[in-house]
Amino acid sequence: MAKKKTKFMCQDCGYESPKWMGKCPGCHQWNTMVEEFLPSDNDRRRFVTSDEGTMSKATSIRSIQKEMEPRIFTQITELDRVLGGGVVPGSLVLVGGDPGIGKSTLLLQTSSKLADQDHPVLYISGEESVKQTKIRADRLGVDAEKLFVLAETDLEYISKAIEEINPQLVIIDSIQTIFRSEVTSAPGSVSQVRECTSQLMRIAKTRGIAIFIVGHVTKEGSIAGPRLLEHMVDAVLYFEGERHHTFRILRGVKNRFGSTNEIGVFEMKEEGLEEVLNPSEIFLEERSSGAAGSTVVASMEGTRTVLVEIQALISPTSFGNPRRTATGIDHNRVSLLMAVLEKRVGLLLQNQDAYLNVAGGVRLDEPAIDLAIAVSIASSFRDKPTRPSDIVVGEIGLTGEIRRVSRIEQRVIEAAKLGFERAIIPKKNIGGWTFPEGIQVIGVQTVDEALNEALGGQ
Repeated sequence: MAKKKTKFMCQDCGYESPKWMGKCPGCHQWNTMVEEFLPSDNDRRRFVTSDEGTMSKATSIRSIQKEMEPRIFTQITELDRVLGGGVVPGSLVLVGGDPGIGKSTLLLQTSSKLADQDHPVLYISGEESVKQTKIRADRLGVDAEKLFVLAETDLEYISKAIEEINPQLVIIDSIQTIFRSEVTSAPGSVSQVRECTSQLMRIAKTRGIAIFIVGHVTKEGSIAGPRLLEHMVDAVLYFEGERHHTFRILRGVKNRFGSTNEIGVFEMKEEGLEEVLNPSEIFLEERSSGAAGSTVVASMEGTRTVLVEIQALISPTSFGNPRRTATGIDHNRVSLLMAVLEKRVGLLLQNQDAYLNVAGGVRLDEPAIDLAIAVSIASSFRDKPTRPSDIVVGEIGLTGEIRRVSRIEQRVIEAAKLGFERAIIPKKNIGGWTFPEGIQVIGVQTVDEALNEALGGQ
């Protein structure tokens, strides 16, 4: 009997090697190389399905008839927003997040909403029994006639169940527990995840069934398994938030049927996840009035404007190297802005510890928050509070100039709705639009000028 050939594959990035190595050359992680058997010629023939044997012909793009696929509304406004307006039939959506963050809770609530609308839903759990899923459903108040639950990990039986029930939505919780018997490696390995996702994608596209798959995350926060997994699916949603805080943020990082970087905000309660339709009020409701180092910024998350508070604490250091700690914003960006403040404004920050935080657990990564960060740092360093009725928006260049930002009108309108009286924005953004009533718009060109407006006369 011929000896089976083996290879070693990294379980984090998918790097292949003919021999074992302690450190993966691809992702530089230790002890991630696992031995896997190479499929034989007979195994490869078994992988080929009947629909793969037919060859499709190329068609002129002018002759293709465009059909508008009706989206399925989940009745969960925040989820529909992130998906681009609802669930697209035939789409494959990957949902990732830390353990215990609420992925299964959200998908079970979504299944209930769709089943209540007379859409058959199949919820497949590879980690819980049917009775355990029922206990969780009772706690969430889920009781729908057309919600079917299956505890199975073999993809062959899962495919048969999908054919029998013919649902409009399938939930796979989670992809790391599903396996194909033809693949010799263990469930959760790179080969199993890749092959199972490929088969699920084929089912979704050929039968027009929307499939949501849950993916575990690594300790670095990325979805476990090969990066190919995120390329194969139509949408990637990340569920973010601290386990000890009640707020959860659903962020779309990839979406073939809508805009990316959309966010949906939820609050975790005893009965499950509840939508937060106006997150700006929630993020600002505990803001201290008259405290130095606090600034409000209008940030764009996809098509939504979110007003959040940026807090800074600057204190003298007793060590040779001052600390730079940032939560919710890029640490390197904070160091860059502190260098600009020291060089262009004259703030002596080289002997100061800096601690920055975005209140509410939100993560901001757009350059329009630069000016708010700089104002917060200067406010704490000078011990001068900013006005509670001010918002600050602007990108800072290395020469100290304030650069224009996108969608400034939408940001200022949202601030005016929440009762803010002044908006400090880049001077290049003034002109070509009408200011909303009740708010004063001030244009600035340099960081020094912005600090004088935000902290002057205090």
